[in-house]
Amino acid sequence: MDLDAIFSFASLLALLGWVALVLSPWTPVWSDRIAAWWIPSVIAMAYAALVLVHFGRAEGGFGSLDEVARLFSSRPVLLAGWLHYLAFDLAIGAWEVREARRRSVPFAFVVPCLAATFLVGPAGFLLFVAVRAFAARRSPATA
Repeated sequence: MDLDAIFSFASLLALLGWVALVLSPWTPVWSDRIAAWWIPSVIAMAYAALVLVHFGRAEGGFGSLDEVARLFSSRPVLLAGWLHYLAFDLAIGAWEVREARRRSVPFAFVVPCLAATFLVGPAGFLLFVAVRAFAARRSPATA
């Protein structure tokens, strides 16, 4: 499978995981399985394969921003970085959904967090942390 095909397949797979999270109030067990475990695991396997095969051959490293730029100038390593984002952002989104369910955070408050996590991962996580804290203050019995 060529790199562009892996990119397209993994991106589509991750998108399906995000759809599962949006549908999670109606299918919580399946969204947990699909978005929290199956899809991130499949993407992680592709990531691990790329890392095992290509990281040793790539120039650069993690010691400076210039080294990281050289490392990601390798298309296979760049794809591995993309897969890393896809898997981890989806896993964080799935955690947000489970955590919100556990703490009785209204799902309407979670949806913007999911969108933000999908688009700008760490900022979405930060938004969810704020929403969770706000929801806990509103209903201390669930905290």
